[in-house]
Amino acid sequence: MSHAIGPDDIEAQARARLPEPVWSWLSGGAADEISLRGNRAAWEALALWPSVLRPLRGAHTRSMLLGRELATPLLLAPAAYQRLLHPLGEAGSALAAATQGAGVVLSGMTSVALEEVARHVRDEPGRGPLWFQLYLSGDRGFDRALVDRARAAGFEALVLTVDAPVQGPRERERRAGFRIPAGIAAVHYDDRPVPAVSPGALCGGLVEHAPTWDDVAWLRDAAGLPLLLKGVLRADDARRARALGVAGLIVSNHGGRTLDTVTPTAVALPRIADALGGTLPLLVDGGIRRGTDVLKALALGASAVLVGRSALFAYAAGGPQALAQALRRLRDELEIALALCGCARLEEVSRTLLDASQ
Repeated sequence: MSHAIGPDDIEAQARARLPEPVWSWLSGGAADEISLRGNRAAWEALALWPSVLRPLRGAHTRSMLLGRELATPLLLAPAAYQRLLHPLGEAGSALAAATQGAGVVLSGMTSVALEEVARHVRDEPGRGPLWFQLYLSGDRGFDRALVDRARAAGFEALVLTVDAPVQGPRERERRAGFRIPAGIAAVHYDDRPVPAVSPGALCGGLVEHAPTWDDVAWLRDAAGLPLLLKGVLRADDARRARALGVAGLIVSNHGGRTLDTVTPTAVALPRIADALGGTLPLLVDGGIRRGTDVLKALALGASAVLVGRSALFAYAAGGPQALAQALRRLRDELEIALALCGCARLEEVSRTLLDASQ
């Protein structure tokens, strides 16, 4: 990956290397892509308000999450079909993250078996958390078997995506004629059962089997692992999730890929943080691509962030090495931002670092 310094450089290289249909799938959003742009705009609109002459001796980015120490508050967001971007697929991106101390949330729609991904990183010293994301299929036997596989492989938590019972209208993909090519598949969902639907049902019947709060309670009991919900934007939903005993929440709008004109995650995050008052770990994704974005997320109440498109652009541009470099840059930028804002540790980050006059 030559002359790729910042996110814009990396994005341009990824676009040059990918076929146009794959690029449209990777970079696009739902409908008019207002939410896609809105996520970035919301982080950019927040201004930092640094404090100077603070003691910085012994500064670091370590923190605790679900009882585990993180070297850096960065995790790869779940993303499907990564063999479209590199032959190693999810195994390569997970290994890149592990070398930088970042965590991995493996997509249930992975194009590489979860056991193989775990094998690549499970014993890597200094790696971050290893979590498995899933969608409920409507068949609890199938779902339980998949959860059992993830637990046996060494995954440490489950992430249930709750904001996508149906797929959004991704017009850019359709215009480009995107199709999953032969030889690449979501290896764990190819043989999932197809439930019966009523004739004329909404969204082709998909919503008839959409997960509910009852399913969250079932998965919490069946998982044998901490359970986080991904896709929560409302404070009332966050409080209900807490009452059900989930281990954490990921504030997300699916990267603007499902419902267009939805609230940006940088706007939803502080509302949920205020509603929960620190009683649950919060993570956030959507439009994060600079270390200053990570710092702003922490200031708004997040314990860590998930990095999606910006990491995938690097992976597409130059494989595992380029992704490792991008994560290292993000970590370096966070360290620089912390120092320049007068914070020696992540626990010193608060909303006082944000300009409230905006």
